[in-house]
Amino acid sequence: MAGPDSMRRTDDDVDAFLAASPRAELLVAVDAALRAGMPGVSRTLWRGVFWGGTEQAIVGYGDISQPRPRGEDVEWFLIGLAEQKGHVSLYVNAVADGAYLAHRYADRLGKVRTGAAAVTFRRLEDLDLAVVTEMAREALAVS
Repeated sequence: MAGPDSMRRTDDDVDAFLAASPRAELLVAVDAALRAGMPGVSRTLWRGVFWGGTEQAIVGYGDISQPRPRGEDVEWFLIGLAEQKGHVSLYVNAVADGAYLAHRYADRLGKVRTGAAAVTFRRLEDLDLAVVTEMAREALAVS
């Protein structure tokens, strides 16, 4: 999953961004779970137009370079956390044993929906934060 060319890293304060969200409690809790699984990994706020043409802000954890079928590799994040209109998304750009980790952890994450590399959820109580930490730890290990 490579980011579109219009998504750019910013120097915006990630903690201030999370705290200003209408879902601050949820985002801060997920952020803490991700950081517990990825200690010392950088956090960067990415902004721009994402797939589907929507303006997005995504907190990216870790830096990776993803190959594209055509063209140059894309600098992106290992895991991304984004607030959408009706839910929150985790983009997990890590593969182990030929499968995206989001898919491999889907049945343990809680009341979530998963795509190949995305996990979506609505409320804190819908998500098992211990499993999020475990998934983040494995994502870092396989990256």
